[in-house]
Amino acid sequence: MKKAMYILLVSLLSVTAYAQTEKRNLEFEDYSTQQEKVISQVFENKDYGQLVILLLDWEQKYNILSQEQKTLYASIAGGAIYYNLACAYSMTKKKDKAIDYFKKAVEAGFDEKGHIEEDTDLDNIRKDKRFIKILAEIPEKETYLDILRKAGNYVSADTTGLPGFNYESVSNWRIQSVKKYLKLDSIAGQGDEIAQILNLMTWVHNTIKHDGNHKPDCSEHDAMDLYNYYKTTGNGVNCRMLAIILNECYLSMGFKSRFVTCLPLDENDQDCHVINCVYSKTLKKWIWVDPTFNAYLKDENGMLLSIEEVRSRLIEGKTIILNEDANWNNKNKQTKKNYIDNYMAKNLYRIQCPTNSYFNVESPYRNANITYISLAPEEFEGYGQFEGFNKSGRSNGEIITHDPAYFWQIPVEN
Repeated sequence: MKKAMYILLVSLLSVTAYAQTEKRNLEFEDYSTQQEKVISQVFENKDYGQLVILLLDWEQKYNILSQEQKTLYASIAGGAIYYNLACAYSMTKKKDKAIDYFKKAVEAGFDEKGHIEEDTDLDNIRKDKRFIKILAEIPEKETYLDILRKAGNYVSADTTGLPGFNYESVSNWRIQSVKKYLKLDSIAGQGDEIAQILNLMTWVHNTIKHDGNHKPDCSEHDAMDLYNYYKTTGNGVNCRMLAIILNECYLSMGFKSRFVTCLPLDENDQDCHVINCVYSKTLKKWIWVDPTFNAYLKDENGMLLSIEEVRSRLIEGKTIILNEDANWNNKNKQTKKNYIDNYMAKNLYRIQCPTNSYFNVESPYRNANITYISLAPEEFEGYGQFEGFNKSGRSNGEIITHDPAYFWQIPVEN
């Protein structure tokens, strides 16, 4: 059901971008946005009876729209209302209603076959002949992995004149304040380098809740302020903020690290994911760490993998092993199929990070000139003007390279 919630947000963003204002129903859009937030919380609490009530009310609001508006918001009806009702009725073992709404969801255009096959909410109706028939009628479509494979690996390119990557000095007083304030010595522990790297990731994951719909706007975006924001308000933060926190933890402990935005091919897809890469002197390579899902990846020999290696292995069909304790908010266990084959396959088309991995590099209040480097397949030429992330609008913009050796260069010691 988490996936279905995301479909609602993307649908609304697409409507906003392309529909004429006179065709839209802003009242329904506002209601839908608020309903999504309430329903997400009710689902987390496993109150399926209340979930049904909320979804039926949403369905009623949809049903009174004009036919033109129903067509405009059909993806919301299929992906957010009907599909979630099918899940809710399945969980409460009302099979006939679950089948009816599953059929309505598919008829409204919900065709995420891979997600349907993995969604445990539907297990109570999965063996029903009616469900099997409806599922079989959903046409196969190009998967995110297919798209990634078509894009291919990155290629060598001329990088003359491109800026280097810089890392905050471990002796800088600002980054040392992170280490002292958060007591990172005891959190990292006395183990070897890899143990310390993973301990810090797990601490961030366990300490600060993830909320993909929430970006704090009342604090600086450094590890200490974000930590205090969560501890004070109880509001979770999005994946970008979690990765920024972990990045500063690594830098304060002397590890060279970046937070990396993983992006899809589709410029209208508003969903991306931000993780970390940290350089291991022991392994002499960058390694993948994801605080949102407490996730790291290995090959068949137990060797930790980098972002570059994961992308190449996906394209080539090689073994990728997800750690057993990967999860979301210590509630939902992650599987390799969902996390890597589906979600991250979509978001590994191109990857991006600032040239400077510094303390509070994306401050929403301070003046900062930020240059972002994107590593993209040769076919990618950009989507036009890059807006950056600062409220000040002082981003220097985005530089696109196709050369992985440049993007993943070994960090230089300060």
